[in-house]
Amino acid sequence: MLVLSRQRDESIMIGDNVEIIIVDVRGDKVRLGITAPKEIPVHRREIYDAIQREKKQKKESQGEQPEKPETPESTKDS
Repeated sequence: MLVLSRQRDESIMIGDNVEIIIVDVRGDKVRLGITAPKEIPVHRREIYDAIQREKKQKKESQGEQPEKPETPESTKDS
């Protein structure tokens, strides 16, 4: 894990198009601003975990099997 120190109004870049800005620091709370393309979902961890649980429950209730990656042999004509 990379650990960085930043002060208010400083930022961190992830790749070329995700920026995390330290907006405010008060006591033990840090407020972050995140700029990212719309196709990159950004969630608090507890929300992300809830979304993943919901997706898993939905797949299980529909009786779906985990997707298998396509192999070259599975694409050959018989």
